[in-house]
Amino acid sequence: MSAPDATEFARIIDLRHLPAGTVQIDADAAECRRLAGRFGLSAIERLVANVTMIADGGKVAVAGRLVADVIQPCAISGEDFAVTINEPVDLRFVPAHALAVDTDEVELTADACDEIAYDGLTFDLGEALAQTLALAIDPFAEGPEADRARAEHNLAGEAGNGAFAALDALKFPT
Repeated sequence: MSAPDATEFARIIDLRHLPAGTVQIDADAAECRRLAGRFGLSAIERLVANVTMIADGGKVAVAGRLVADVIQPCAISGEDFAVTINEPVDLRFVPAHALAVDTDEVELTADACDEIAYDGLTFDLGEALAQTLALAIDPFAEGPEADRARAEHNLAGEAGNGAFAALDALKFPT
């Protein structure tokens, strides 16, 4: 996970001063607005993560929960509707040199997929949380008006309609 040039939700953590216990990380209104634009949402009304950080040498395990209240467009009707995202957080920040690979082939295990490389003595927990949110958003979520929109625009998948029906009409008699 690499951070974009202008991180919308930066929370730089210094390895030399890791917070003890559970830490609550809240996005302010401006950060929510920028993240909503980045992820194609109509709005993010709340974004809160409660996490603990445990160092093991240069590695830092981050575990907890991310909760967000978002407004997103329905994949069918395009109308906005509210969604609550409640996602576990399980990340490991690892020094970049520890992830260096000398071979051309890399085999990833399930445990290796959540490791995030960092350089120096700091890492951006906010960007990792933003990407966790991005992965939790359902791009095909359907709102309460989806069935009405399907019926209104004849998207119900009835036989004799749609592109395949048009192709079927082109068949030559045998």
